[in-house]
Amino acid sequence: MSVEQSDDISSEIDYDLSEGEAEYYEGPTQARLFVSRLDPWSVMKTAFVISIGLAIVTVVAMVLIWGVLAALGTFSSVNDTVESIAGASSSVFDIEQFFSLGRVIAGALVLAAVNVVLITVLATLFAFMYNLTVPFTRGFEVTLSED
Repeated sequence: MSVEQSDDISSEIDYDLSEGEAEYYEGPTQARLFVSRLDPWSVMKTAFVISIGLAIVTVVAMVLIWGVLAALGTFSSVNDTVESIAGASSSVFDIEQFFSLGRVIAGALVLAAVNVVLITVLATLFAFMYNLTVPFTRGFEVTLSED
């Protein structure tokens, strides 16, 4: 037996079903599930690994940005502009020295370390708070479907 089903876009789908299956066929199987608990230890481990990846991306991005700015001569242009405004005698502040590669990498590493700690702690606290609110909200719904 052949069952024809037409969609809104005017396409026809032919399903070859035996005589007994035709009346029970409803389409793809779907299951509605509720996430009723998040394991804080698993959330902490996952958040830590993700934040380590984000930290690596942060450090690499800062080094690349510094390299592009140095290659374009931005630091020397800023130094020249400061000297022309303040006069040649006031060359106490040198931006090339202040934003050296070592200092930029150190700053990026400190920022990355703070981000790792904050992301890990906040994700773990979120898991605990989520577990406290699940009895009132039933959690969030996830629909799994078979295509």
